[in-house]
This record gives sequence, structure tokens and C-alpha cells, in this order.
Amino acid sequence: MPYCSHCGNQVGETNVYCARCGARQPVTPAAARDPFAGLSPRTASILCYIPLVGWIASIVVLAADRFRDDRIVRFHAFQGLYLFVAWLIADQVLGPMFGFIPHMHLGELFRAVVLGLWIFMIVKASHEEAYSLPIIGELAARSVAEH
Repeated sequence: MPYCSHCGNQVGETNVYCARCGARQPVTPAAARDPFAGLSPRTASILCYIPLVGWIASIVVLAADRFRDDRIVRFHAFQGLYLFVAWLIADQVLGPMFGFIPHMHLGELFRAVVLGLWIFMIVKASHEEAYSLPIIGELAARSVAEH
């Protein structure tokens, strides 16, 4: 239990004024609680590869102070972001570009490949491996090195 800074009387932890002398007590700021304290690096890495929504986890992981110095988690976050960009290219560019050609489903094939890569990377991240995909992995490694 804390004591009054002026007269030494015992005061409650939440008391703003001393009951005996009326002196204002110094306010100790509440410690900031880290929302990612219970999140392991392995879980954070896996969340970055959740299809279609992993980009949100990637941005949160990259912005979190807890993982600022963890190069492997940051690598997974960048690689997850770049996989999402590959998905967008397949969905918004390749699909419409090759959609008018009959019997040529390159957009769907590319989307299936990206989905397979997401699943593959979830497995790799769950085994705590920093597997580098071609092209995308090199970009992610460069992005981590720039930090």
C-alpha cells in the first residue's frame, strides 16, 4: 500500500488526495499493455499467410513493437503481403485479360497456384521454417534487410 508523499500517511492506490493532510498524490501512469504479449512468433508468422485476409495480419505484425526486431516474423509478414499482391494480379489483371479466350483459364490457374503457395507457406511457418519463395521471397528478404 502506498504512502502520502507529504505526510507519510497510508493512502489507497487509487486515492488522488491524502485523507489526513489533503495533499495531492503523484499519479503513476498505468503501464501500457502490449496486445501482442500472448502471441507467439510462430502464430504471428502463420497468420500472415491466411488466404485473402493474411495481409491484415501482415500489416499488424509489421507495425507491432513486439516483432520489430524479429527478422523471421517480419520476413513472413512481407512474404505474405507479396503473396496477396500476386493474388490481386491474378484476380484483377490476368483473369480479365485471359478470360475472353475460350478454354484458356490462366487466371484461374494462377489463382490456384497462389492459393497452393499460401497453404504451403502455412505449413512451413507452422514448422518455424523461413522458406523463401522464388522472386517473392527475395523481395521479402530485401524488405527485411532495409529495416
